[in-house]
Amino acid sequence: MNRKNFITKSGLALGGGLLAPYILPSGRLFAKTGTVKADHVVLVMFAGGVRQQESVLGRYLEDSQGVSGAAGNIMSNLFEGNAPVKKIAYGTSVAGKPNGSEPIPKLLTQSLEKSGLLFPEMRAQSAGHYVGLNTLLTGNPGTNQGLKVRPTYPTIFEYLRKHAGFKATDTWFIGNGIGNSTPLLNSSNHKDYGLSYGGNMFAAPVTFSSYGKEILGNAKTYTKTDLEPMYFMKNFLDQSFALSKDQMTSISNTDEEKTQIKDFIKSVFAKQQAGQLPMPPVTDNGDAINVMYAAEVLREFKPKMLAVNISGVDSCHSNFTGYLQSLHRADHITGWLWQYIQNNIPAMSGNTIFIVAPECGRNLTPNPILDQNDWVAYDHSDANALRVWGLMAGKGVPNIRIGGEAQPVGRLTDIVPTIADIFGVLDDVNNSGLIDPMARSLYQRI
Repeated sequence: MNRKNFITKSGLALGGGLLAPYILPSGRLFAKTGTVKADHVVLVMFAGGVRQQESVLGRYLEDSQGVSGAAGNIMSNLFEGNAPVKKIAYGTSVAGKPNGSEPIPKLLTQSLEKSGLLFPEMRAQSAGHYVGLNTLLTGNPGTNQGLKVRPTYPTIFEYLRKHAGFKATDTWFIGNGIGNSTPLLNSSNHKDYGLSYGGNMFAAPVTFSSYGKEILGNAKTYTKTDLEPMYFMKNFLDQSFALSKDQMTSISNTDEEKTQIKDFIKSVFAKQQAGQLPMPPVTDNGDAINVMYAAEVLREFKPKMLAVNISGVDSCHSNFTGYLQSLHRADHITGWLWQYIQNNIPAMSGNTIFIVAPECGRNLTPNPILDQNDWVAYDHSDANALRVWGLMAGKGVPNIRIGGEAQPVGRLTDIVPTIADIFGVLDDVNNSGLIDPMARSLYQRI
């Protein structure tokens, strides 16, 4: 191995910042003050910007492209409503048929809207991507939050680890890549919380890539004595060559947790090679692969809290057809993940609350970019981009619809206090003074 490759691989493998999970200590300082509503929460974050019109409102091409009679619901696993019957271009490719003309069959017996709680008109606190993800995970708008730095305010992982006493392998963030700030969203840099209370994290498409296998596939569990010279070398390389200094972590899981994570990584590579990983029926984009690995983490660790982000809908900036297809696939893989939990993880079936929300919306008026169907594209910067929705289903969740276009109810900053409420630590999170003062648990919004 040449010097350049040694430095690169040492920084990635020993740092654990991008490829391996962040492995952090557990601890509990305070007793829970509320009633626990469920033992598990799964949060699916639709990153990339989702317009109300094509999602919860079921308008398809009516409002976006001005095609009369082309309304319809393309997210049948999440929402109620009939599918479009005109100009179908949001599905999959089938031999002998136009590209995208074959919609993906619905997986769930009934939509999440029909079985759960829908807030069809919530408000985002920013139209930006990273701020949107921060908002979903911290409960604070953090509008001055910069890129490629950890969140300024504590994440839900930190709140749960500190106040509910969850161990490291109870909390997971499954990121869909290592771009921008995604690998840093598992914990904040807040002095009262931080990495020591953060959640484990996989950048799944990178961790389980061929390069990840080269570094991690034959990993072994090291003792503290074994690790000392390795960290000495890592720190030397970081200081000499500025490798990932912001992403250095202290690895202090229990030996049992370390072994479980190591064995999990090896088992995933083995299943991958044998073609035995369970996956959604349609896996022709990166979002589906990320959700597939999230399902593996759920199956192995049965975590208390797992968040996973998907971002294919970001194609709306320049390709509206691709955006519709990604939105349809996002519905498919979200429905598949909920179905997988119910059918394949007995410890979580019937004892999990499932939450789905976009990080932000999309503009009301288009930009001038045309795609292959001569359909205009949409950015996210105006008031329409602050319009979002939120879905919640699972144990004890009532089947009602709260609010509407004329009466918005809820904010994206509500997601963190809602999860805190589910685990009985809402008072602790509110008393921290670090979340949006206007945020409420969605249970309080009912």
